[in-house]
Amino acid sequence: MSSAPSTLGVLLRGLRSREGWTLKEMSEKSGIPVSTLSKIEHDRLTLTYDKLQSLAQRLGLRLSELFAETGDEPVQAVTARRSLSDISRSVRVETPNYDYYYLCTELRRKRMVPLLTKIRARSVEQFGELVHHSGEEFLYVLSGKVVVQTEFYDPVTLGPGEALYIDSSMGHAYLAAEGCDEAEVLAVMSSADEDLMESLLEIHDVQKGAKTIAKSTSGARPRGVKRGR
Repeated sequence: MSSAPSTLGVLLRGLRSREGWTLKEMSEKSGIPVSTLSKIEHDRLTLTYDKLQSLAQRLGLRLSELFAETGDEPVQAVTARRSLSDISRSVRVETPNYDYYYLCTELRRKRMVPLLTKIRARSVEQFGELVHHSGEEFLYVLSGKVVVQTEFYDPVTLGPGEALYIDSSMGHAYLAAEGCDEAEVLAVMSSADEDLMESLLEIHDVQKGAKTIAKSTSGARPRGVKRGR
């Protein structure tokens, strides 16, 4: 039998308990008088949607976080997965534009794919069609200078120590900046698609002239990867 839905009072008491706030501290943070908060927590008063939005903003929360309940949430299982990796144990993919070194490849069905990339393409014409794939990605420049071309923004140039986060479904390309023979970056791609790495490898395989070399600690060949000679 399902329990009755929580009231606003129960949710606010739960929030206070999680944060370790007294009524006075929550009053100071929210701008709502202590007496009003007490009435809300005892279900003698409620708030309009606009007031709830204002409360969440003052507390630095999203409205969904304000209504988060933790008591009955299932505990996330600890998988204890771990992977040590370096460039010698990576899956290497060579294309005319890039050399990719996929890291921690023995872990299957990852939702986050880390890789080192060496960038040589210097123009959109040389690169070809912008790349699209599911998820989001983070780019951190290790050496050289990188020009990031995206579908909806003007190009931006990044140097060592600079980073960018983008929606990967937006067309994008990474180019070596003028005067830079080769740039090296660390990229981390994430997606709800658990086969993200396999999808990325298939993108490389359809690029004309691509040569793929698989190296891994297990010796297993990821799907979509061709062993180079």
